[in-house]
Amino acid sequence: MFSSFKGLFSKKSNGVGIELAPDRVNVARIKKKGQGFQLATLASADVPEGVFQEGQILDSAVMAEIIQSVLAESKIKVKSAITAIPGGRDTVTRIIPVPAELDERELREMVLNQEAGLYLPFPREEADVDYQKLGFFVDEDGIEKVQVLLVATRKEVTDSYISTFQQAGLSLNVLEISSFSLIRTIREQLRQFSPQEAASIVDIEFESTEISIVVDGVPQFSRTVPIGTYQIQSALSRAMNLPPSRNTELLQGMTVPVTPMDSVGTPAKMPGNNPGTAAMLRVLGELADELRRSIDFYLNQGDNVEVAQLLLAGPGASIGQLDEFLSQRLSLPVSQVDPVSALSLDMDQEIAEMQRPGLGVVLGLGLREAW
Repeated sequence: MFSSFKGLFSKKSNGVGIELAPDRVNVARIKKKGQGFQLATLASADVPEGVFQEGQILDSAVMAEIIQSVLAESKIKVKSAITAIPGGRDTVTRIIPVPAELDERELREMVLNQEAGLYLPFPREEADVDYQKLGFFVDEDGIEKVQVLLVATRKEVTDSYISTFQQAGLSLNVLEISSFSLIRTIREQLRQFSPQEAASIVDIEFESTEISIVVDGVPQFSRTVPIGTYQIQSALSRAMNLPPSRNTELLQGMTVPVTPMDSVGTPAKMPGNNPGTAAMLRVLGELADELRRSIDFYLNQGDNVEVAQLLLAGPGASIGQLDEFLSQRLSLPVSQVDPVSALSLDMDQEIAEMQRPGLGVVLGLGLREAW
């Protein structure tokens, strides 16, 4: 493993959690309080267009300035941080089986230098790779094996994150995948599912939605689709002849109409004559179709367990009645994630209900650095 790649599974140290997104930088600092946690600081700053896109930092200098400014305004003085790369074309998470008799050196050699190249959509020499041993199992031939969670990113993406934080005067303790941060935040909620049940976490972010299917707290399948709050609002704005905007607060006041379904599982009739509502429903219908394809693909890969529930997270989860809409379209229970309640956080500042679903990743980052 390359030394520049900060361990995805290394131990925490006292720093701050910083989430980078196309539209904002979020910062969370969490400290331990008794048996629980207290949210010491939560802050955010807008990110201009062209700075961050599809998980890549396009302008490191500007992003570093934004990080510095939000830390200064929040009076946070730290030398290190933890951040996350959104899932997408530049990241890979896979569970692979390897022989159980391998010692640690042999396992490392096999995973990093032999197995990794088989699962990457980019050349092995262009990737930074890490792994974590999971549980043992016996395969169909009676051979004992161990499951390994393999995680990889493109080296150029890893390097850009490290460089950006260096420019901001920070070292990176950990660089992980954003879905891991979210899983950390809602791990207690995930424990309600048995090992024979899967939960699908649907993280609706600004420019994409990351779908993670989790069993026993471990991601078994992940996929990113290019539908996020920006695409939903853009369709809404065009239909209503409004100027385009990166500010998606308009969606937080919207409610998805839930209508009776016809015999083929589509809305029997578009509610009302509001062109904005119809446009929004079209995009959300596309998202529902992508969710269905993802779940079906997962279920068709061997002996995978059934998906018991969808958990909605991310800024898009705050759209009114979206949980009911998706439940109706997918014939599955759907619930909205409240990261603040999931962690039972003690807070000095009040966080609006509509903002809470979008805090899952940054709170998971802050939790790892709790002091």
